[in-house]
Amino acid sequence: MLACGFGSGLIPFASGTWGTLAAWPLYLLIKPSFSDGAFALFLLVAFALGSACCQRVGRVLGVADHGAIVWDEIVAFWLVLWVTPVGFWWQLLAFFAFRFFDIFKPPPARWVDVNMKHGFGVMLDDVIAAVFAAVSIAIAWRLYSALF
Repeated sequence: MLACGFGSGLIPFASGTWGTLAAWPLYLLIKPSFSDGAFALFLLVAFALGSACCQRVGRVLGVADHGAIVWDEIVAFWLVLWVTPVGFWWQLLAFFAFRFFDIFKPPPARWVDVNMKHGFGVMLDDVIAAVFAAVSIAIAWRLYSALF
């Protein structure tokens, strides 16, 4: 249930996008309950638990990073949203930035995706994509702040 994003990963077309979309309202629901330090710990636990769950589900399904596994997108997008400026438009930009980097997997995300065929690798390549997205949002925020 967790690895498949509470069912969002079972949508047959663009499951990673659906998992990322599921992450957004979940983030808005759970983040207010945490301080920043507690949320950082929550993300670490979600990553560790996700590594184990994705490993097991990948083994059962016979594909290390099966399309139905979207917990990696969920946790990684929570990370992006956490460092994104408040507001719908910034969060929408964060969604598209994360999906872009998750789909195209710039190095070293591509290397991790190709070479680390286990739960930790499944989670790690999305966290790397999240870092790229977060840096892109930070640059956009800086430019926006300078212009307006």
